[in-house]
Parts: sequence; C-alpha cells; structure tokens
Amino acid sequence: MSLTEQAIERIRQLIKDGTLPPGARLPPEQDLAAELGLSRNLLREAVRSLVTTRVLEVRRGDGTYVTSLTPELLLEGVGLAVEMMRADDLLEITEVRRLFEPVATGLAATRITPDQLAEVERHLKAMIEAQGDVEALNHHDDAFHRAVFDATGNRALCALLGGIAGRTLRSRVWRGLVEENAAGRTIAEHAAIYQALADGDAPLAQAAALMHVSTTETWLRENLGRSLSGAAPEPLQ
Repeated sequence: MSLTEQAIERIRQLIKDGTLPPGARLPPEQDLAAELGLSRNLLREAVRSLVTTRVLEVRRGDGTYVTSLTPELLLEGVGLAVEMMRADDLLEITEVRRLFEPVATGLAATRITPDQLAEVERHLKAMIEAQGDVEALNHHDDAFHRAVFDATGNRALCALLGGIAGRTLRSRVWRGLVEENAAGRTIAEHAAIYQALADGDAPLAQAAALMHVSTTETWLRENLGRSLSGAAPEPLQ
C-alpha cells in the first residue's frame, strides 16, 4: 500500500475498533498525526479521502467528525459510480440488479405497510397518466421502486438498489421505450408488481420483478449491441 493508503487504514482501524465511534470528533490534527506516526500532510490526504467516501465529515470552524456510518450514507457512492459508467458497463450493472431486485421485491411483499403500498400505487397511477412524458415517467418509475425498496425495511439493500437502478439508466430506457411505443408494456409490468405487493404474494412479486428487470436487460442488450459491435459507446447523458 502507498503511504496514503496506510494512513487511511490506520484511521479506519480507529473507527472499526471503537476508538472513534460514529459521531466522534477527531483529535486535533497535530495530536492525531503524532499518535499515528504520520506527517500532518499525509494525515490531511487520508482525511480528504475519507471525507470523499463519507466516512468523515469536516464541520467548518468545529473540526472533523466520524459520520453516522449508516448504509445509505456509505453506499451513496454506488449511485455516483453508476452515473459515470459507459453504456457497455451498464449491462453488468443490470445483471446485478436482476440478482437483487426480485428478491427485494418479494421481501417487500411480506413487510409492506398500507401507507407504503399507497405510495407505490400513487407513483404507478402517475406513470399511467404520463405515458408520453419521459421525464415524468422516469421520476415516478424511480420513486415507485424506491418505495418498494423502502418497504423491505433493509437500509443497506435499499441504498444498494437505489444506486444501481438510478435515474440515469432509467431515463435512457424510458426514452427508448417511448420512442418505440412500448411504454405501456413496461407500465403493465409495474402494475403486476403492485398487484403482487397488494396481495402480499412474495413469490409472485419476485417473479413480476424478475420479468420487469429482464425486459430492461433485453432492451439494453438490443439497443447497446450496435455500439458494442461498432464505435465506442458514448457515456449516458
């Protein structure tokens, strides 16, 4: 490891062993550098890196603190990474989504509350009313699935899936579906997911979600195939 990586690992170890628990304020820079046997410049590099990954946060005029270290905070970077991926890499992300999202949807069917189900239904109705509006479809599609993920009660799963099934990928797919007059079919898949959730039928909810993600994967393979076999694919916009 580089010296910076070693410095990062030393600070992480203080956090992992409980010396610096969530919400704790780091000792003054000079004291912490001496304790870890680091130069102050090296310590600053390590702190900057850990701030970027949301392990630490700098409060101006107050000091540097360990964050809450909650899953949704630490996994926030997943979504940012997906946003930067090029088109061909998104096929792999969609495969990951196919592995996790159906299981999460089945779990949601066993845990969803009436209020959470009403939220899912609200976004489904909004999608039905906006079949020609890509921006509205994209917004409510994202919100529909986030409401489903929230219903699992699993914050880590919710954060992970929220990252890999983000708005940029959905936007591209919806744009293509609207152009191909296939938006209605995909909305019907959302309706099937909602009905399975309403019935509390976990196997059916899982199957409906698998069908939906598989449809997205098929669309991506068909539409990205041209760029994969020809010119280099452009980044998603």
